[in-house]
Amino acid sequence: MANFYSDNSALKFHLEHPMMKKIVELKERNFADAEKFDYAPQNFEDAMDSYDKVLEVVGELCGDIIAANAEDVDHEGPRVENGRVIYAEGTKKNLEACRKAGLMGMSMPRRLGGLNFPITPYIMAADMVSRADAGFENLWGLQDCAETIYEFADEEQKQKYIPRVCAGETMSMDLTEPDAGSDLQSVMLKATQKEDGSWVLNGVKRFITNGDSDIHLVLARSEEGTKDGRGLSMFIYDKRNGGVTVRRIENKMGIKGSPTCELVYKDAPVELCGSRRLGLIKYVMALMNGARLGIAAQSVGLCEAAYREALAYAKDRKQFGKAIIEFPAVAEMLSIMKAKTDAARTLLYACSRYVDMYKIYDDIAKERALTSEEKKEQKYYSKLADAFTPLAKGMTSEFCNQNTYDCIQIHGGSGFMKDYACERLYRDARITSIYEGTTQLQVVAAIRHVTTGTYLNRIKEFEAMEVVPEDEMVKNTLVFMTQQYADAVQMVEGIEDPAYRDFMARRLVEMAGHIIMGYLLLEDTQRNGDFRKSLHVYVNYGQAEVAKHADFISNFKPEEIKDYLYTE
Repeated sequence: MANFYSDNSALKFHLEHPMMKKIVELKERNFADAEKFDYAPQNFEDAMDSYDKVLEVVGELCGDIIAANAEDVDHEGPRVENGRVIYAEGTKKNLEACRKAGLMGMSMPRRLGGLNFPITPYIMAADMVSRADAGFENLWGLQDCAETIYEFADEEQKQKYIPRVCAGETMSMDLTEPDAGSDLQSVMLKATQKEDGSWVLNGVKRFITNGDSDIHLVLARSEEGTKDGRGLSMFIYDKRNGGVTVRRIENKMGIKGSPTCELVYKDAPVELCGSRRLGLIKYVMALMNGARLGIAAQSVGLCEAAYREALAYAKDRKQFGKAIIEFPAVAEMLSIMKAKTDAARTLLYACSRYVDMYKIYDDIAKERALTSEEKKEQKYYSKLADAFTPLAKGMTSEFCNQNTYDCIQIHGGSGFMKDYACERLYRDARITSIYEGTTQLQVVAAIRHVTTGTYLNRIKEFEAMEVVPEDEMVKNTLVFMTQQYADAVQMVEGIEDPAYRDFMARRLVEMAGHIIMGYLLLEDTQRNGDFRKSLHVYVNYGQAEVAKHADFISNFKPEEIKDYLYTE
């Protein structure tokens, strides 16, 4: 009987981070719900015990049911019948198990049927679900679309839809179109307001994850004659009302259990969510930030799965009279895989805590005026969340791809066969650096936090931490890497050419990422020495990567950029 929570001590370690006390107390409004709901916690310890017990249930469900079904789901996949999606049998079993366990709508308020969990333990559940089956995470994890309804819809819509999600109905976000991929300003699905004030949608959406869900959030063009983001609004579509059919399911490389659909809207009745014209400018941006954090969790779960598959195989596989883990080349690969997994996970949970803090303050502000100190904290964590979300999505998804690649390499020829799980993990991983914004788009989102100093300021805060004597040398290395980064930023900013700055952006963002993850691991090691090995391995790895980028930037002549630009 496997349990993906109890067999991974890193999860409980991050759950018990010192910041959680403030997060929980703010989220629970000093535990006022204890008077209204018998399952609400009465104090911090009670809340943490609740998270621990629920995550134990998630871990058991992942180990015994979702992971066990993953292979069959990958082979069977979903299908379309009469314009509707029919899930694979294993997917149906997974969803039913999650419903019975009450694991839908985890972060929603109790008054709407949820568990009122902070984002951080919810993301831990997503981490485990992704380790079990990354494709199923796309169905289960889309429950976080309910956050958008909670934040921006009116009270009647909250009461109408959120309890249904908490009861187990599924969600999707219908953004992409055949001619509007990452460029969502080009969305043309037409929203028409009828004489009675109601709305209908007409057009096509493509690449929609879980596209035959029960409740959809849909981006559509509500303003006649517009062509940019200012003409787009957000709508809620209820499948019970009809008007949307599934034309086809994409035949994908990986995450095959997750139906990626092309949808046809024909006079589909919908409700306006929030205000007109704010669909892309405000609501999708909030939706995408949540989705990117979810993909970071998916990436970390895949990192963990790949490392465990590789480690087990390396211990078992004998060559030349000994297990291949005894060969330095293989041992090095495994140590780097483990270090990348630990680094990715600590970045993920740092980001989730920042998101928790600013979202909770936003929610409190709807109930009462924030104090000046609370406003200051809200602004601080909002900026960190904005900076760390693209960094987490970009770095963890790249590590996820690297770990699954190395997992196959350690398996050798066997890894190329469908007899081993690593082949499926490798296919599933590839999408993580593409959807919800490619790594290149994460760089676009992150670079302003390089130029405005958000990353450097956070790094300087890390520098102030006290460390035990045996970690002083590692800290000194990180200080040196920070100076290399600061010098590189100054050098790039000294060149006025925008094309040159865009060209160097990826290198600067990656440098910041390696330093931040190094410091986060250093911080973790002060609380638990078990992370020290990963700290040393990761900082050695990060130091080489930072030095490589610093060297490239310092020796690159701006006029050479023409050699990298496309010409016929």
